[in-house]
Amino acid sequence: MSYRLIAFSLIFLLNACGGGGGGGSDTPALDAPPVLRGVAATGAPLVHAQVSVVDGQGRAVGTATTHPTDGSYTLTLSRQDPAAPLFIQARGLDAAGSMQVLHSAVPTIGATMVGHVTPLTNAVVALALGTEPAPVFAAASTSASQLAQMGGATTAAADFLKTLVANQVSALKFTDPKTLDLMADAGFAANKGAHDLLIESVRVDLARSSRNVPLVQIGNKFLAVPTAEVVVELPAAQTELLKSSGATPANAITSTLKVATSASTLLTNLSGLDDLGAALNQLIAQGRDTTTIAAHALLNVYDRHDGRAKADLATLLSAYSTANRQFGRFQLLGCADDAPAAGNCNRVLVGALISDSTGAVIELFSDAVSFNRAAATTNKWNLIGNGKRLAFAVHPLGFAARNANGTADTAVSPNPGIGLQVELQGQAPDAVASNPPTQLLTSATVQLPGGFSIPFAYCEQLLMCITPTPGATSAVAAGGVTDQALQRTAVGWIGSADSLRAAKFVASYTVGGTAETRTTYLRADVPGEPAATRFPALDGVSATAVLSAADLQSGTRVINWASWAAANPDQRLIGIRRVFTPADGGTPAVLDTAVPLPPRTTATLATAFVPVGTVTSELWLQTSDAQGRRLHTRYTGQP
Repeated sequence: MSYRLIAFSLIFLLNACGGGGGGGSDTPALDAPPVLRGVAATGAPLVHAQVSVVDGQGRAVGTATTHPTDGSYTLTLSRQDPAAPLFIQARGLDAAGSMQVLHSAVPTIGATMVGHVTPLTNAVVALALGTEPAPVFAAASTSASQLAQMGGATTAAADFLKTLVANQVSALKFTDPKTLDLMADAGFAANKGAHDLLIESVRVDLARSSRNVPLVQIGNKFLAVPTAEVVVELPAAQTELLKSSGATPANAITSTLKVATSASTLLTNLSGLDDLGAALNQLIAQGRDTTTIAAHALLNVYDRHDGRAKADLATLLSAYSTANRQFGRFQLLGCADDAPAAGNCNRVLVGALISDSTGAVIELFSDAVSFNRAAATTNKWNLIGNGKRLAFAVHPLGFAARNANGTADTAVSPNPGIGLQVELQGQAPDAVASNPPTQLLTSATVQLPGGFSIPFAYCEQLLMCITPTPGATSAVAAGGVTDQALQRTAVGWIGSADSLRAAKFVASYTVGGTAETRTTYLRADVPGEPAATRFPALDGVSATAVLSAADLQSGTRVINWASWAAANPDQRLIGIRRVFTPADGGTPAVLDTAVPLPPRTTATLATAFVPVGTVTSELWLQTSDAQGRRLHTRYTGQP
């Protein structure tokens, strides 16, 4: 039977069985407060994540932090009589460097309970609620009726979700898919087992339609184009799932495909991927030097990754050895192939957290791996890189301008603005260490989905800058968002087709004397009107505590964004930049500050700047979410 027929058979069985099921509000008499355990994972463990639990009456009943190795958690609830269902939220940094806010549910109360938290359980909860889980969790104390509906629909929602990923379920050869418990599988671990690979094999997003209807979008993670293959309207799905009989949740699917496609060949080989991480950790622990590491069998097939050559990778691994760092488990990020074969992917993009001996996450690692069944070494998986000489990406963009007291800058219109951020690498990845940095390109063009092309030129920064002069080989970086931003109000060539998920962008350039083209796709729709609270903001900036130009120039100013981070746990600050622009039109001075990884929320603007003449002093903050959307805030320091 084909995968598609299997999927439709599962849908038929679900429709025949009806929705509903799963839990009530009654709590059995317990002798002691119940214990809840589980694993938070996005494929790789979600380590150091904050887990919070509320009961069916919206009362907070426990918190925990996941283990720094395997993402597990255990907590004894604070009440002996919690109301069903339990509603769980996990917040933390994943191995791709994205902040995740994921949810799960336990429909019935027992002395011991299991509640895993993954992107799949987040989708189950969204289906059961008929909307995005995070706002409901935030308002849990006044959402008892919604929580009761969630408890009643969770089991049916999990069964429905399994029909949408039936191809992956089949490829991973579960003994009995009907017994697969996405929420409470007692044997689940983030270890590249079948359940874990099911989580990793699909891309699950929550979004809104053009009619503002909440959606869940599901797609094969290993396609070249990040297509939302299956789209389900959440309110319509919940209505069906709550029916006691005659439920047809498949009617809520608005996409042509009813089941996500699968990289079936790839999935059969991925179970041994963590052996590569273990081998790399062993190599690092041996204290090998750069030359020895470069000659090691683990790097035999290594090509390059966004310009990082084998020698650069060996230097990085040697630095990990010197600093006593170790790899966490790999997380699958997608496919690096330009045109993956159906059901397969030769170069698999991966990410990993790098931690020190205390378990603290120090930095992020990303690369590509490949599988060689005939490999002579014990590891069939090895690092290979994506084979690209430079990086190219396009992201949805939002930009807000603020005055020194934190209020909106009325001189900027629209404020906030939206558009696209085009990141085309112009310097070698060792640019920070090299003096002068290694220049890769002089000029390039980026073709938009609408057919128009935008010229770029080298501007002595890591990324190429947009230029108004076609064919220009140099440009002066302004230092702010305009260097890489195509804003709808500023560029008349941007249309609606350029702003939609899976929009295709093509870069053309010459590197090392060879003409090349690179293709990238928009990961998410450009946001319509981002709320002001979504843009990064500093603590301690107000009408009575303005951000002064002297603060930005001193080299001692400490900035803090803890309040914004707490209110926006799905975003991570990724850029801190100061720009000093001479009033006479001279070249701006640009100073970047390294951004610490969460949960840290402070940084020191450590390098002093001594102006010559009058300058405008600006502070730029940049964030990213799990779908790659970039939000920028510009503060203009008070003279």
